[in-house]
Amino acid sequence: MPNNPNDHSSDASTPLIRFAAVQKTYDGETLVVKDLNLAIEPGEFVTLLGPSGSGKTTCLMMLAGFEVPTSGDIFLRDQRLNSVPPHKRNFGMVFQNYALFPHMTVEENIRYPLKTRRLPAAEADRKVSEILDMIQLRDFAKRRPAQLSGGQQQRVALARSLVFEPQLVLMDEPLGALDKQLREQMQLEIKHLHEQLGLTVVFVTHDQSEALTMSDRVAVFNDGVIQQIDTPSNLYEYPANAFVAQFIGENNTLAGRIESVEGERCRASFGEGAATGAVLGPALAVGDATHLSIRPERIKLNGAARDLPNRLSARVHEFIYLGDHLRVRCALPGNDDFVARVPVDAFDSHLQPGDTVELGWRDEDVRALDAP
Repeated sequence: MPNNPNDHSSDASTPLIRFAAVQKTYDGETLVVKDLNLAIEPGEFVTLLGPSGSGKTTCLMMLAGFEVPTSGDIFLRDQRLNSVPPHKRNFGMVFQNYALFPHMTVEENIRYPLKTRRLPAAEADRKVSEILDMIQLRDFAKRRPAQLSGGQQQRVALARSLVFEPQLVLMDEPLGALDKQLREQMQLEIKHLHEQLGLTVVFVTHDQSEALTMSDRVAVFNDGVIQQIDTPSNLYEYPANAFVAQFIGENNTLAGRIESVEGERCRASFGEGAATGAVLGPALAVGDATHLSIRPERIKLNGAARDLPNRLSARVHEFIYLGDHLRVRCALPGNDDFVARVPVDAFDSHLQPGDTVELGWRDEDVRALDAP
């Protein structure tokens, strides 16, 4: 198979896919997708992430051609796709329910898109053989889907979507039906296939750890709008607003107010007279309400907190053992469900629920964000 099936144009500067001011409503009143502008480059793995009803699946369905934008345009390179039917877009699709033909063997399922494209038999044989090796299912070629595990069926569905070398592969919650261990294994397999074949992938999920594991960029949706599109590390470390901070990874929130600003830093009050230094988020000024965002792994306990600029006392609710670390759930001013993540080898085993601990953190580990 070629290294880059996306290279269908000499103009490398043109995005492969572009949404231009796209809106979608089903009832003529409520916009499910609002003024969407999004460019996807050849070879990118872009995930559309968000809660149910946020608009991510509707975007994928419009890109696939199963839904039509109410307004705006979708482009493949310079070709406007709005009125192009799904079967003429030449995109691969993988769904959660696999959608395999039960009466066909693995080999016949994978061959099907080549047959519909009337590929010569010898070429079709070669492509099917190559991809059976790639997904490590050559020994299962003559079996039917009912004789396969869930993970094997998902590999067959993936192979069928790739065998005709599409410009773009669309995946709608493809791993949702798998158990945790198999799901994590398949995440890596899909990522490796993406890198190996130079695929362009648009992936929809509501699972933020899946999005962080697999993607070059993640578009976080809420209420029909992309709240932030960025690399996984930037989404986690530099969330644009309180929704993104809360949706990506585990997060502690403290409702507060901006007391002073100095450059990109600020001082914010919260709870009953407590205060902290923080990184100032977009469009905030002195006097504004804010949600302070702090990741659990950035919080230090007792001796480890001693030299940190922000310290306060908290009462321990419980310890939750998770193998390499413990989640320490505490009550402190402004948040009765505040979590610190402590490595097992740094944990004081004498601590008991009900004890008072000192928590500490650095200014740069707190982000002052909008108060929704």
